[in-house]
Amino acid sequence: MPHDSRHTAASHADVPATADDAHAPTRIACDLFCAVIDNFGDIGVCWRLARQLAHEHDWEVRLFVDDLQAFQRLCPALDAQRTTQTIEGVVIEHWHEPTHAGETLQIADVVIEAFACELPPVYVAAMAQRERKPVWFNLEYLSAEDWVSDFHLRPSPHPRYPLLKHFFFPGLGKGTGGVLKERDLDAARAAFEASPQAREAWWQSVTGGPPPAPDATVISLFAYENPAVDALLAQWRDSPTPIVLLVPQGRISGALARFFGVESFGAGQRAERGSLTAHGLAFTEQRGYDALLWASDLNFVRGEDSFVRAQWAARPFVWHIYPQGDDAHLPKLDAALDHYASTLDEAPRRVLERFWHGWNGNGALHGDAATGGQTNPTDQTSGHATWNAIWNEFAGHLPAYKARAQAWARELAQAGDLGGNLAEFAKSQLK
Repeated sequence: MPHDSRHTAASHADVPATADDAHAPTRIACDLFCAVIDNFGDIGVCWRLARQLAHEHDWEVRLFVDDLQAFQRLCPALDAQRTTQTIEGVVIEHWHEPTHAGETLQIADVVIEAFACELPPVYVAAMAQRERKPVWFNLEYLSAEDWVSDFHLRPSPHPRYPLLKHFFFPGLGKGTGGVLKERDLDAARAAFEASPQAREAWWQSVTGGPPPAPDATVISLFAYENPAVDALLAQWRDSPTPIVLLVPQGRISGALARFFGVESFGAGQRAERGSLTAHGLAFTEQRGYDALLWASDLNFVRGEDSFVRAQWAARPFVWHIYPQGDDAHLPKLDAALDHYASTLDEAPRRVLERFWHGWNGNGALHGDAATGGQTNPTDQTSGHATWNAIWNEFAGHLPAYKARAQAWARELAQAGDLGGNLAEFAKSQLK
């Protein structure tokens, strides 16, 4: 445990620790820097990690965030106009410019640079002056690729200062940093599943009505813009059994409005066509999103944070990975499939792979499988026919996907929780 916990310097040059620091508190201080690049994934991961380190490991956490407006969507208690505030035991600083390092320069025992956002130069210089050097992490994006375990916790010396940065890689297998999971998450899910009253109250709060009939398939739809949405909505409209669609406000709300012929499809909106009933949901804070996953039979998720939560929900899911230039995201998609689908029988595995790739704009779903996927993707008739075939196959395998989702959640836990893994390594370096 550290004896020279967070201290304050009066100027922009931190001072070395002294013998007096032996009487300082032993609580570990942590500074976590987050630049919101796009959407809510960056701040979503950082806010979960900050809370977990504070609540489960009793760390003194300060979170620097450059976009408080985006942060406020996930944390409604946040005041986007305040420079500094404390929420749920975490001190939140508005990181209003790249060189900003807080109202007073304070150097923590553990410094986390989320997703290569680059620390303020004055902060790095002060880190180097500290007698007990901070444990410095670069928290990377999640990847299921095999190379991750080789690079996880690899040290990187600073080119000018006597500082060492460790690369912390989230991953889906052993030897990686794992993914975020709160200690009480499984218990919370089990309580929700075991309580008809809790589920009924949830449905009433988000849709204004009771839960759907037992023969309905409940689907949550959270995705980036996707040209396949219209064709899939058409399949759900024509389904032989009821489909109840739950759509959080977001980037596909416009597609829902077009499909139902309404001006907009936002929070509180309800629309029906054929077998499909859709509800527009308000953008929810993080804890509310877990309940949405638990209430659904199938979850469409996007990016990183909702992808992780869908795995812990132990429900079948379809991942819309963040698209990158030159299709650089597709090997990452395949790597995740290799883990997740590894124990499925051949038929459900191939259907799952085809569905995930089609949803991500790749593969035969952009044409007719019988012609090798060569149909013009703008041909709505053939596109709908193709999605009809694959949706029927996919829906037929939902029992197998449900069993696999439950088993996968147990397997994923073997890699350990990201927050716990990071805290354990940091403490080993601070001894």
